[in-house]
Order: sequence, then structure tokens, then C-alpha cells
Amino acid sequence: MPTQPSPQLLNQAPSGLRTSPQRVLPHSERTRAASAARDLHDIAATRRIEHASALQLPPHTLMQRAGLSVARLALALYPHAQTIWIACGPGNNGGDGLEAASHLQRWGKTVRLTWLGTPERCSADTLASFEQARQSGVVVAAEPPQQHDLAIDALLGIGASTAANTASTNAAPRDIDARMADWIALMNQGRSPVLAVDLPSGLQADTGLASPHTVHAHHTLSLLTLKPGLFTAQGRDHCGDIWFDPLGCDATALAGETATARLSATPRAANRARLAHASHKGSFGDVVVIGGAPGMGGAALLAASAALHAGAGRVLVGMLDAGVTDTSISVDAHQPELMFRPVESLDLRNAVAVCGCGGGDAVRRHLPRVLATAAVAVLDADALNAIAQDANLQTQLQRRAGRNQPTVLTPHPLEAARLLGLTTPQIQADRLACAQQLAARFACTVVLKGSGSVIAAAGHVSHINPSGNALLATAGTGDVLAGMIGAALASLASLAEGRDTFEAVVDAVYRHGRAADQWPPATPLTASALARRCA
Repeated sequence: MPTQPSPQLLNQAPSGLRTSPQRVLPHSERTRAASAARDLHDIAATRRIEHASALQLPPHTLMQRAGLSVARLALALYPHAQTIWIACGPGNNGGDGLEAASHLQRWGKTVRLTWLGTPERCSADTLASFEQARQSGVVVAAEPPQQHDLAIDALLGIGASTAANTASTNAAPRDIDARMADWIALMNQGRSPVLAVDLPSGLQADTGLASPHTVHAHHTLSLLTLKPGLFTAQGRDHCGDIWFDPLGCDATALAGETATARLSATPRAANRARLAHASHKGSFGDVVVIGGAPGMGGAALLAASAALHAGAGRVLVGMLDAGVTDTSISVDAHQPELMFRPVESLDLRNAVAVCGCGGGDAVRRHLPRVLATAAVAVLDADALNAIAQDANLQTQLQRRAGRNQPTVLTPHPLEAARLLGLTTPQIQADRLACAQQLAARFACTVVLKGSGSVIAAAGHVSHINPSGNALLATAGTGDVLAGMIGAALASLASLAEGRDTFEAVVDAVYRHGRAADQWPPATPLTASALARRCA
């Protein structure tokens, strides 16, 4: 279950506090990611849920619950903070901050509140919270305090909006004026911790796109719903520890909303005790790796090693440099289990073909056979680049689904941009939508790699992967992921767990990231070492 604030900290809050935010994703790179799958809702769905919830409750209830939750989490996380700066925007996010100010002031804290709104122009809920804050003794200041122990960012929440038709991370949200930008800069440059209300101001809730005017929070308390942008693109860099309080509302029950996306859960452990005792290597499936053009043989070997250590029954390797250089690999002394074969002799009809790792230009001539005959295909790197440049290969790829031949694409943002005819910034500006567009266009499962990798496929709610960290930003880790996915798909039938291709891919992506999260401190992560830890 997600971690909650320790009872010792919560017990320091006055009696009667009922909300209890749950930690969803820790900022620390080596701590456990989300243990349970969670629904994510975009801004449009969140507003529908908010409206439906408000109809079921007395007026002002949601803002009261939100403010109490913010105040309680602030007290739990920083019990010794005495002077607390609460920066409130003109909208309802600012109202949540005003409500939190009332509680913290009554609990003996010195609250310094700055507000960009006015009683004449704010919503009825925000006005009620403003009046409550005044009655509690909170004074609205014109400028932030010179010194403070904690800053609470209640400036925008989901109210931020980028300039129309832009995919540039340098674009300032329209709602951030000069005064708000100054306050954001003060938070980011200060030494005091920052708690963001709902999401860091300036961060796009649906996409995770940030601008220079985006708060860098140490903690983020998401309210009512979890938003996709918290977990992908630049979201995790700006959010710190992510906490969640649904404010006592059930999105499905109240509004009938289905998730916009899901945050992947910790995979189930494979129950190998249920496997037949008479199993043999063929029971766990064959993975065939096709790649390793001249000068890039390491990529194919990394994918093959990962498939081997992730549980494939047999791993066969077709190196694309065979017959081009004077020598070709016949055995890997460090991994003699790998079986090297001429590419043309590999039987793809009953195997998972992992194609493209280090493939260079040489992989292009092998792709028609892979696309036509491979029972399952995992296409990475140069295989994707070749397909992006060849309309005939794109047509072959699209036809695989009609023959019940599952395909997985594993592009990084530049490869995704080539496949869609876009730019890398455009891909990063809406990773969820671009992954879904790729999945629809090519009738396959797509893993759009990056911070918060997105897994998309037709007929499935897209997943955002919460595991992994910057240690994976090194050469070869993508090849390892391709091999892991190949092994996961090869073993689907033998494990007999009722999973489909999409679920197997989601689990493989999570395990890949988890291996990095559990990496020994002060030990460099290399792709070859990662491949041996990817079970």
C-alpha cells in the first residue's frame, strides 16, 4: 500500500483531522515506486468529477477538505516549520491555500500569506475561505516574507494553460503574470522546502510539459484526482514526492469517469511453482535477436543477454555483420547459452523476433521477412528508423495485426517523431497522445520511452510507468528493455497467467525501471550489468 505520513507526525496535528494523504511516488530514485495501479484523469475529466462531487456535498465542502489536507500534510512533513509562506493565486487553487492558512494559523504557526485575488472577483468558495482565514487571524501581505521555513504553492494548480499551438518548453503559461513569475522564482531559488497544492504551478496537468516559470516542489499533494502530467515528461522532476487525497470522493461512482490513463502497478511475481515439472527449454519460448551491424554488435548482445536473464527458454542471435567482416561471432564465452545463427536461417514463425538493436542500415533488407513471418515482433532503434522512411514497410507493419501477429514498438522520442512526421519537442509536448497515435496508426503496442514511459495499445487504457530513474540515461539500456520485452512475450503461454501482450509489456517496462531503482548506491549502472539484473 502507498506510504502514509508516520503516526508520530500525524499525532502532532490537533484532534479531529480526518484526511490522510497517501504517498504515491517518492522522489528518491532508489525507493519503491507505486505498488498499486492508479487511475489518472486529465483536466477535463477532473472538472467533471469535481462538478459531480460538488452536487453531492454541501457547498464549500471540497475546498474545506482540500485545505485541511494541505495543512495536515504540511504539518506532518515539516512539524518544526514555524514561519510558513502560502502563495495563493486568484482561482480555486488559491482558495485551497487560503483554507490551509486558517488551519495552520490556528495550530500556532506564523502564516505569511500572499494572494493574487480579490474578494470582489473570486469564486464563492474562495471568498468563504478568505473570510475564514481573516477570522483566524491570517493577514494578507503585499510581498512574500524575507525568511520562511516552508513555502506552499497554491498559485495555479490545474489552472495553468500554455500559449496556444506551441510545443516549446520555453513558452510561459498565459496565466503566469510578472508578479506570479517573481514568486515562483523566489520559491525555486530559496532554501526552504516547497509543497505544491494539486500540482506545481506552471506544470501542465495533462502532459507534464513545463516552462522556465514552473515551480520545483519537494512535495506535491494531488487533490481529487491524479493527473497524468505528474508522472511523465518533466513532471517527476518538478513534483518531488507525490501525495494523493481523493477528498472522500469516488470518481467512478460519482461521475462514471473512466481513467484517462493508468499508473502502472508493481508486477505480479511469476508463479513458477505452478509450471509443469516436465517443462523444458521450449516451454519458455524462443527469442530471436536480429541486429548488430558492423560496429554495433554490442546492442544485439545486450538485447540477447537481457532476454536470457529475463527468462526466455532459448535465445538465438543473428548478427548483421556476419559475412561483412572477416570474422563473425560463433560463441560468446561470457554467455555461452546464446546461440548464434546466420540471419537467413533463423525460424521466426514460432519465435519472438527482437529486431533493430544496433541494426544500422543493414537491418532494412531483413525487415520484410520479419514483418511477414515473425509470430511476435519487438521493433527497436534502426528497425523503427527504416520503417519511418519506407511506406511499404509501414503497410506491412499495419497488416500484422490482421494476421494476429502482435507487434511492439519501442521508440525514444526522436524515433517516435520520425514515425509520426513530427519534431521531438512535439512528441514531448504530449507524450500520452503521441503514443496513442502511434499505436492506432500501426495497430500495435507502443512503448514511448523516457521519463514516465508511456505504454499504449488499441483497446487498452494507456499506462504511464512510474519506475526508473536517470541512471538509465546511458548507452544500451534501451536494448536491454527490448530484450526484456521479448522474453516476457515469449513466456506468455508457459506462465499461463491469462495476461495479454499489453500487460506483459507493461510489466517488462516496470521491471526494467525497478532494476535501476534498486541499483546499489555509488555503483555505476551499465547496460551489460543491467541485463543481468532484469529478472
